[in-house]
Amino acid sequence: MDSLPDWLTPLLDAETMRAVDRWAINVRGVSSLDLMERAGAGVTRIVEHVAPDGPSVVVCGKGNNGGDGLVVARLLRETGRSVTVVCVASLGNFAGDARANLERLPGEVPLVLTEDRERSKRALTEAMVIVDALLGTGFEGEPRGAVGEAIEAVNAATAPVVSVDVPSGVDASTGVASGAAVRAAATVTFHAGKPGLWIAPGKGHAGEVHTIDIGIPHRSEIAGISDRPAPSEATIGLIEPSVLDQLPRRAAASTKFVSGHVLLAGGSRGLTGAPRMAAEAAMRAGAGYVTAFVPASLQAILATAGPPELMTSGLPDVDGGLTADGVQDVLDASKRGGALALGPGLGRSDGAAQFARELAHDAKIALVLDADGLNAHAGCLSALAGRSAPTVLTPHAGELGRLLEVGSEEIERERLGHVRAAAEQAQAVVVLKGDDTLIADPAGRVAVSPGGAPALATAGTGDVLTGVIAALLAAGLDPFTGAAASVWLHAQAGREAARRQGANEGVVASDVIAALPTVRGSVAR
Repeated sequence: MDSLPDWLTPLLDAETMRAVDRWAINVRGVSSLDLMERAGAGVTRIVEHVAPDGPSVVVCGKGNNGGDGLVVARLLRETGRSVTVVCVASLGNFAGDARANLERLPGEVPLVLTEDRERSKRALTEAMVIVDALLGTGFEGEPRGAVGEAIEAVNAATAPVVSVDVPSGVDASTGVASGAAVRAAATVTFHAGKPGLWIAPGKGHAGEVHTIDIGIPHRSEIAGISDRPAPSEATIGLIEPSVLDQLPRRAAASTKFVSGHVLLAGGSRGLTGAPRMAAEAAMRAGAGYVTAFVPASLQAILATAGPPELMTSGLPDVDGGLTADGVQDVLDASKRGGALALGPGLGRSDGAAQFARELAHDAKIALVLDADGLNAHAGCLSALAGRSAPTVLTPHAGELGRLLEVGSEEIERERLGHVRAAAEQAQAVVVLKGDDTLIADPAGRVAVSPGGAPALATAGTGDVLTGVIAALLAAGLDPFTGAAASVWLHAQAGREAARRQGANEGVVASDVIAALPTVRGSVAR
């Protein structure tokens, strides 16, 4: 598998993080007890920020995550705060570093949930802040027994929760929450971010994520020192603003041909806005020129309503819907190169679906498949694997569910696994849209959007993203980089549009299109 590009900050899954911990302890000689102490100190700083004073409750499991929590309890008690410690296992079950920190704990002996239910739940009710130190990054599955009971009790309390490393009940590697899971106001994670803190549904449980250094050496600190370097083979990374450094820039000698030609095929009766928005977004994202292939009976509408720079070409249609008779016209135009955006406003007639399948199969240029172009491939996703040119799919959960023939609820439960499966099956880059938009390539690499652009939750913004991706592919970016850069640019344009409008509410897709040049210009060299 190719390594992650430098515009992705690696997110370490549980297996890799365990290997890093072992390397730090066994190869670099870092004391595991010292790592626990630094982890607890980092969590304590966040707890004090979230709730500067007042009674606190630390809820502990019996493993290292619980040991981190016991450090937090000790440090808070040393400042004079009232701290109740609730354990889900009897104290005799603590061992290793967790046992050492149990023995260091001053003051009141911890409560055991199964023995002191009423006192434990009363303490949670009265707390000003709760520290969740139940389950760590190695957890998978569904919390049961006392742990599940503790999670329910924590969620029933009103105090803000600070989770240690990962909200208990969330799979740190995938974001899956199979059962009860803590809903935190903040999560303090160690050494590196974890995928499950940035991928839904786990992202929705993590709150504000703080990644802190606990003294594990980084690769840059140990180069040349050891012949056993730190494990670092992350396959998932968080998109950084530096991805936009990959964007091509227009120079004095540039022409519209250098900037790239976007061909757009779509539109149907009642759905002429989608191709128009995708086309204009491609222009604003840097395409040299755009040609929209639309039903001939609707061409005048597109030519009149679209920007004057947009070229249109009418294709054979039946009742305002495209048919396979128009495929060859698009293929002929594509011989000059560029990228094809297929699907916005296409509609779901049988003729339109056949048009989409034949054009996607035969086009020899980079393809962005969206909306009803995706729906035309429901249940036959593998047909795209034979394409000779790059392919990018941009589904939301419902569309991906139709492609994979599973329910959208199942997609949302396990977004990472399904986007990877689709990318492998289609041999394409798949962009699973959401606040945590995931970009997966066939080799298993995944770029994760930091999100944070609620203004994009409005009709038409998916068409905007399609146009942006097509523009960057037409300019020559590889599909993984082009898709990730487009997702970041799109989210930033959403934030800029909200700033201009004064609120997320009221932003429309055309506002996002208008913001694209400003966002591109803000990172110009």
